[in-house]
Amino acid sequence: MSGILVIAEHRHGELRAATLELVGAAQTAKRDATDAVTVALIADEPERLIPDVSVTGVDEVVTVKISSRDYDPDAMEAAVSALIAARRPSLVLVPHSIDSFGYVAALAAKGGFGFATDVFKLDYQTLEDSGESGLVATRGGYGQKVNVEVEFPGKQVVVLAIRANTFKPPEGGSSPTVTDFAAPAVRARVSSRSFIEVSSADDVDMSTAEFILSIGRGIGEQANVERFRELAAAVGATLGCSRPIADAGWLPKSRQVGQSGKTASAAKLYVAMGISGAIQHLAGMKHIGTIVAVNADAGASIFSVARYGIVGDIFEIADALRAHFK
Repeated sequence: MSGILVIAEHRHGELRAATLELVGAAQTAKRDATDAVTVALIADEPERLIPDVSVTGVDEVVTVKISSRDYDPDAMEAAVSALIAARRPSLVLVPHSIDSFGYVAALAAKGGFGFATDVFKLDYQTLEDSGESGLVATRGGYGQKVNVEVEFPGKQVVVLAIRANTFKPPEGGSSPTVTDFAAPAVRARVSSRSFIEVSSADDVDMSTAEFILSIGRGIGEQANVERFRELAAAVGATLGCSRPIADAGWLPKSRQVGQSGKTASAAKLYVAMGISGAIQHLAGMKHIGTIVAVNADAGASIFSVARYGIVGDIFEIADALRAHFK
C-alpha cells in the first residue's frame, strides 16, 4: 500500500488547471523517490487528456472510461472507490472544487478514509499519539483566522481536497506509463440537460495576472481606491487588494489576493501599497517572482517577503509613479 493517486478534473473535454496543481502537491507529499504519482482520467474519452497530464512528476496515467459525457457524481464516486480498492494508495488528491464536493465526502465516509478539505499545506510530522511520523494537512479555520493542522492516525488511506492556486504546477513534460482500468457499472440517478457557466462578479482572474498592484487598509478610505485604479492602469498592472478592502466592498472579492482569496500564482511582479502583510495575505504571494512593498511602517511584515522595500507615504509614491508614466 503506497503511492499517491491524483483525480483529474476536466470540463467540456478540457483539463482544468487544478489537476496540474495537484501534481505539484503530490510532489510535496511524497515520502521518498519510491512514492509513485498516478493520475486518473475518468471520462467518456479519457485518452484525449493523456497528453495534458504527461508532465514532470507523473509516473503513471490510468484511463477510466465511463459512459457519461457530463459530470456525474455517482459515476465519479464509484470509479474512484474502485480505483482505491484496487490500488490502495496512501494518499488521494482531488481539487477543492464544486465538482469534487459532489462525491468526495461520501467517498471518504463510506470508505472510512481520512479526509480534509481546503488543504493548502502538506508535510510529515511526529504525531503526538503514536510518536511516529505521519501526514499532517493544514487548512484554514474560523473564516481563515487560524490555521488548523489535521492528523489522520490509523488511516491507511487519506483523501484531501487541495485549495486551488496553492501548489505550483510542474514544468516540463514526461512519458508516463499508461494503463486502463474498468469502471464499475453505475445507474445514473441524474441526467444533465445543459451546462451554464456562472458569470464572475468581476472580469479579472488574479491567479493569471503577471503584474499586480495591490492595495490594503493603508489607503485609508474608499474614495482613494480610484486613485490607485488609475495608477494601476497607467503602469499596466492589474489592481488587486488585501482582505480588508474586499470585505469592506471597496473592490470585488475576485480582486482579493491571499489565503481566502486568490493566489497570485502567475505574477512576476507584485507591488503592495499600504499592505501590512498579514499571514493570510502572504499565503497568496508564495509563487511571485519579485515583490515590491511600500508602507509607512518600517516594521510591517510585508517587508519580510519583499525583494525591494520603500518606507514612505504611499500617496507620495503613487503620485511620483503617476507623474513618471504620464
